[in-house]
Amino acid sequence: MRLLLVEDTEDVADAVVAALSRAGHAVDHAGDLAGARASLAVQDYDVLILDINLPDGSGVDLLRSMRAAQNPAPVLMLTARLAVEDRIEALDIGADDYLMKPFDLRELEARVRALSRRSGDDRSSAVEYGDLALYPAERTAARAGRPLALTRREFALLEVLMANRGRVMPKERIFDKMFAFDDEDVGINAVELYVARLRKKLSGSAVSIRTMRGLGYQLYCENDA
Repeated sequence: MRLLLVEDTEDVADAVVAALSRAGHAVDHAGDLAGARASLAVQDYDVLILDINLPDGSGVDLLRSMRAAQNPAPVLMLTARLAVEDRIEALDIGADDYLMKPFDLRELEARVRALSRRSGDDRSSAVEYGDLALYPAERTAARAGRPLALTRREFALLEVLMANRGRVMPKERIFDKMFAFDDEDVGINAVELYVARLRKKLSGSAVSIRTMRGLGYQLYCENDA
């Protein structure tokens, strides 16, 4: 998933980015509303993690402008405020969930996964296609019931393809889902490298990755033919 964290407290932001990156997500970080708006202007996100109290205003204002612009990305609000009215306001404007500070990083990860499932087609804890099964919570996958040994990036690629199984995914779209702005030393051809690696690990499966020349890649199950 491609995530945007809007948080001005440096140690909190560093911990969240590190935890979510270790889980295989591409995470962009903005420390204020201006940075968040700049990121949203050029990138679509699967989930936003948005602090309410920011140096140049309230995260609620950003949420309000997002919803006014018909941006449907799920938003998890972070707040240290105890007043019920603050939480009600955020939910009424269009927040999908909120989490009180201080919070456990494991709960944050679980809530992010839940929001992603809620906004997509897959509502269960496992995503299945052919003889493949993907378990987002555990960050594991299996083929015909046997565990697949995947690196963090390989899992991220499989997650993107499984979420769009049967559809052709442009290389640029896959790149956007797998890498954050801070991964500036990574070129778009890295997608080809990870596709080649994942293909080898799917060898013998009923599911394969097709290269659609000039279009992108498609996760295809021979049982769909």
